[in-house]
Amino acid sequence: MKTNSKPLLNSAAGSLLAVLVFATSNFATISGTDKAWGILNAALAGNTDDRTHAVSVLALIPGDAKVLNLATGALDDPRPEVRVAACNSLGALDNKAAIPSLQKAVADDKEMSVIVACAHALHALKDNSAYEIYYAILTGEVKDSASLITKQLDTLKDPRQLAKIGFEQGIGFIPFAGAGWSAFRAIRRSDPSPVRAAAARALATDPDPKSGEALVNATQDNNWVVRVAALEALSHRGDPTLRVKVEPAMNDRTKRVRFTAAAVVIHLSELKKTKPARRGPTR
Repeated sequence: MKTNSKPLLNSAAGSLLAVLVFATSNFATISGTDKAWGILNAALAGNTDDRTHAVSVLALIPGDAKVLNLATGALDDPRPEVRVAACNSLGALDNKAAIPSLQKAVADDKEMSVIVACAHALHALKDNSAYEIYYAILTGEVKDSASLITKQLDTLKDPRQLAKIGFEQGIGFIPFAGAGWSAFRAIRRSDPSPVRAAAARALATDPDPKSGEALVNATQDNNWVVRVAALEALSHRGDPTLRVKVEPAMNDRTKRVRFTAAAVVIHLSELKKTKPARRGPTR
């Protein structure tokens, strides 16, 4: 006996359409904020790629305590790329309440990419502990035994480990004038110089005299990219007392370094001239 399957198909299609209409109308009743949080919460509980992107966009929601807690909690994510995203967001959120969590991450995390990202975040939050990290990256030493970075010092001394931090993490120093496109072309993905150059750049604003001396020493580094970055950091630092120590770099074997050193010497000399003379006591 032949049965007509058309009514069955029509019935199934009608039921599916009804479900879709119901789901669409139900979804439309969710308010904009509820829907937005639904999307983000689902992503935060998703795969590594979803979590990384979701944590990254938390930077777009400043002044929200829930967001700060989510970004801080992401510092404990099992994947380093998510933890890096958390550091970046915490720096962008500009809330000093995140500083203790970032400092703890520096002391406890084993991934250098995360530690460098923590340094960037702490620097953005104007916390001086960032300079301890940059100093260690540039010199391979710690400022003192109580430094946050003491446990990771062996890794920082290993160029291969530094290079693993990643090409993108350190390339931020490039906007400095003296290195430019030549430096960009000279850097390879297996090269630790971008990270060390970025560290030199950050030390420009460290008030600790030890960092000034570290930058002077870095003007004699084996890598010309680091030498240029150190010289430009000294220029931005603006300490005319270091001019004499910069002058030997004008004899550098690399033209880029000599040109940069010459500009820095001129700048620091002008700063010395404009420094107001100390007045004697009035009578």
